Amino acid sequence: MGAFEIVTLFSVLAMLALLPSTSVALVVVRSSTAGFRHGAAVSAGIVLGDLVFVFLAVLGMTALAEVMGGLFLILRYLAGIYLIWFGISLIRSKASLQSAQSGLPVSGHSAPSMTASFLSGLILTLGDLKAILFYASLFPVFVDLTAISAFDIAIIIALTVVAVGGVKLGYAYYSATLTGQGGPLGKGLAAARSIKVTAGSLMVGAGAYLLVKP
Repeated sequence: MGAFEIVTLFSVLAMLALLPSTSVALVVVRSSTAGFRHGAAVSAGIVLGDLVFVFLAVLGMTALAEVMGGLFLILRYLAGIYLIWFGISLIRSKASLQSAQSGLPVSGHSAPSMTASFLSGLILTLGDLKAILFYASLFPVFVDLTAISAFDIAIIIALTVVAVGGVKLGYAYYSATLTGQGGPLGKGLAAARSIKVTAGSLMVGAGAYLLVKP
C-alpha cells in the first residue's frame, strides 16, 4: 500500500465511523450516563469487533483470489457495484439518530461495569454481519489481495484501530464533558447530512475505481 492508498483508506474509515449509528448512540449513552471510561470501553469493544471482520474479510478474499484465479475479477466487479449501491444509499438516507437511540438505556440508575460496557460494544458490532461484506468489498480498492503481504495487513489493522477507535473516543469524550440530554446526539444531527453525503460520495468513487482499474 502506498501513501495515497493509506490516507484514502483512513479517510473512508474515519468518515464512516462518524456516521450516526447504533454504535455511536451506545458510546454516547454510556459516556453521558457512566463517564468517559465506559465510553472508551464501549469504543474498544467496537474496534475489536471491527478487527474480527477485517481479518475475516481479508483472509477470506485472499483465499478466494488464490482459488478462483481469473474468475476473481468477477468478484471485484460485484464488489465495485456493491460499493456504488452503498454510497448512493448513504447519500439518499435521512440523517437521524432516533432509531439508533431507541432501545438503549438513557438513565444512569444502574452503573454498568467496565466489562459490560466493553462487551456491549463488541456484541453490537459482531451483530452486524454485513460488515464483512462491506470490508471485503472495500479492501480490494486499496490493496491487491492476490499479493497482499503481512505488512499490508498490519497497516489495515492500524488504520482501523486509529480511525474507528479515534472517532468513537472523540464521541465518548465530547459526550462525557457535556451535561444535559445525550451529548452530541442532538448537535451531531446538524452535520450528519453532510457527513453522509461525503462518505457516500467516497463509496461511489471507490466502487467506480474498482470497476475501471486494470
